[in-house]
Amino acid sequence: MEHKFVFIALAGALGTLARYSLAGFVQQFNSSFFPFGTLVVNITGCFAAGFLWTLFESRWAVSGEVRTFVLVGFMGAFTTFSAFILETGMLVRSTEWIYGIVNLLLQNSLGFGALMAGIVLGRLI
Repeated sequence: MEHKFVFIALAGALGTLARYSLAGFVQQFNSSFFPFGTLVVNITGCFAAGFLWTLFESRWAVSGEVRTFVLVGFMGAFTTFSAFILETGMLVRSTEWIYGIVNLLLQNSLGFGALMAGIVLGRLI
């Protein structure tokens, strides 16, 4: 059982590094208050989660440990809904209400759309 936690922690560390790198890369091209880096990470992560989940369920014979490593460890650390909520709260708190509302709407609607697209693509492969 202990090795499972070590693998999840390792996957989480990798997911965190991937999230930090991608969000930072995207955000460097944006000078506004809007957290585009987190938006890109969340949409990418939602798509990847839907895609991989579908492949794991229907196409690839992978163990429960691999699923846990990828979906719980890596993807859990990569997708940043806690950062999303924190950044939205910071926007609202700093009186950037419009950005906060737009952030909520985009993250949720595009995230769900990306999840569904990942599922559809996973079924097509």
